[in-house]
Amino acid sequence: MNPESNSNNSSSAGPATPTNSRKERGAIAAQACESCRQRKQRCSEERPKCATCQRMNLECKYREPQPTKKDKTLVEILERLKSLEGGLRNLDGKVDSLNARGTLPMSIYNPIQPNAPPTMLDASRPTAWPTTNVHLHSQALPPASPRDVQYVSATHKMLSWPFIQQVLENKLPNFDLANLEKDGVAVLLDLQGRATSLPTNIYESTHMGPEEASMSLQITSGSQVGGIQISGLNLTWETMQRLTKAYFDTINFIYPIMDRQLFQAEILPTIASRGLDESSSSTLACLVFALGEVAISAVQGAPINTRKGRPSGIRGGTVERPPGLLFFNEARKRMGFNLTECSLENVQMFSLAALYYGTCCHHLEFWRMTISASLACQALLTSNPEELTTHRGDLVRRAFWHCSIMETSLDMELNIPRTGLDKLESLVGLPDFSGSFSEEDYVGNQASHFQEHFASQIVLRRLAVEFHTTLTNAFGPTHVPVEASMSPIAVMVKQMASQLDQWRGLLPVYLRWEEENPGAFPIPAEELYDEHTMYPPPVPDLHTSMFSTNLNTPPVSYPYAADIQAANLRTRYCYVKYIIYRPFIFKALHHPEQITRDDAEGVAECLKAMVKWPITMSPTCFHKRLIPCIFFWSQNLLGILLLLHLTQQVPILVRIRTTLMEAKFDQDANETVALCIDWIRDLKDTDAAALWCWEILKGIYSLGDEA
Repeated sequence: MNPESNSNNSSSAGPATPTNSRKERGAIAAQACESCRQRKQRCSEERPKCATCQRMNLECKYREPQPTKKDKTLVEILERLKSLEGGLRNLDGKVDSLNARGTLPMSIYNPIQPNAPPTMLDASRPTAWPTTNVHLHSQALPPASPRDVQYVSATHKMLSWPFIQQVLENKLPNFDLANLEKDGVAVLLDLQGRATSLPTNIYESTHMGPEEASMSLQITSGSQVGGIQISGLNLTWETMQRLTKAYFDTINFIYPIMDRQLFQAEILPTIASRGLDESSSSTLACLVFALGEVAISAVQGAPINTRKGRPSGIRGGTVERPPGLLFFNEARKRMGFNLTECSLENVQMFSLAALYYGTCCHHLEFWRMTISASLACQALLTSNPEELTTHRGDLVRRAFWHCSIMETSLDMELNIPRTGLDKLESLVGLPDFSGSFSEEDYVGNQASHFQEHFASQIVLRRLAVEFHTTLTNAFGPTHVPVEASMSPIAVMVKQMASQLDQWRGLLPVYLRWEEENPGAFPIPAEELYDEHTMYPPPVPDLHTSMFSTNLNTPPVSYPYAADIQAANLRTRYCYVKYIIYRPFIFKALHHPEQITRDDAEGVAECLKAMVKWPITMSPTCFHKRLIPCIFFWSQNLLGILLLLHLTQQVPILVRIRTTLMEAKFDQDANETVALCIDWIRDLKDTDAAALWCWEILKGIYSLGDEA
């Protein structure tokens, strides 16, 4: 996944050769302007005006590429969101009916026959329970009540479950459970606040290498000898092109909120001729350069440490001075001049700043900038809704949904109220990537399908939010339980899981995967590679899966951040399935005598959903600076490690694991434990939140600092 595989722009790539693929010739042909088409002459394809139109002073218009089969698939993905809305509204209506009447309208759910009592698992059978080393005092646990299940999405809320509290008290007597239960979010945010802020003057650093120390004080372009002095940045035209390509070939495929064509045709030439000023365009350019350097370093940079011969997944720079800091500091100097703009650039500025903070594991700042981006998006849409009807309308929609996805992740893990951005969903509508389209994006989309990935993320985010709202209203910690003879949780969650399976099953074939094998290739590996990349296709005998649990072999490189996109989509699916089934774990831990067959199957589904998440596997785990919302994943991996530990200690969970899980689950669980521990251990020296998780894991798994 080397973003620097071809640092030259397409304009300098040389003339087309007979070996070029048909899909590339189609992409080039689609770029000829209308004037040249009418004259039936060759078009230079320059932007914003080709050479012919410049010479003859003609209006230069480019036809948008005709929709391919894959483009039509993108539209189909977005249409599926509408088809899912009816089912989501049905869930809302059922919960409202449950709350209003005190019982569930069971006929809606097609339940078990009323005369057939639920099958109970006999917890009294002595032969069913192996010995356990978790000694809990039964009187400390709450008695059985109608509240036999509880839904929470945040890991720190799960740590407040009475059973888990007792486990932590036994293993970690100095752990401040009371404070975590009372002010969990404040504890986590304060933890992040203790981290050292990014330095503002990196030239005082003793960590500077010879290249940084010898930077000249000018910007130079290919057409000018002089330059503009600017804080020691050696910003040549070649450097700007190289960093721009790295950003758009990597970061912008994961978060498609910037317009490559506009940036290359207008912003870069302006900066090259006039230098950086206080405009929002200059601020965005600095952020793009910073993230471009991150994209290069995240793959090619030196690991910040090595453990037992295995390189860290954090690459480039140091803990105190991450890659791209020179450019990011230049952006920070200028952001104050653009703070109050109600513009798309303002939304992009905050979004990119948030992403940069995320790559540095500065999660408090990441949260603050993410919220600022959402508020800026609201300001834009409130003050200027007509922007949606302009040629930039689709880019506004993409920025809106990016903010919504990021904000939702933080809300579900920190339980911080959302900004209200979701109230504008009906106004904004769905993106269709109908804006300007560059040749590089066309080729990148053919290889990585970033458009379909983004559209699928929107649909999955909508499902996650609706499931979260429904379960919180019915079974959240603050919900007043109703007296009912039969809990609706099993049937409700099965319907949610069915919608999740429907979402996965309707994905395009090149995004789809088998649930039993989350690391498999969705398509033949060769389709990820073409003549225009320098990535050698993986050797089939060595790499039969896209993701591997073997972290001791060199990771495979995929172009266009293809592994990050696939891992993110698959892991978010696993996460949603994991949290909707997690209430059954609560019931098994606190009311094992009430467990029915349906409950036990719910526990089993939760266990299956928590193993072998692709983001923890190779090669993605070796590119941690590029993984979205790394704080979100670290917290959830901590929760998974705690629950997998309990499946070997708590009798009811041991029994479910041994009787309902397939034979390969033990191997999958052991590999998952190793992957998750490695993830948190790798981050603990860089990330304050991961260090907090590590201190818990040391007590639970009896780990040493060098384990």
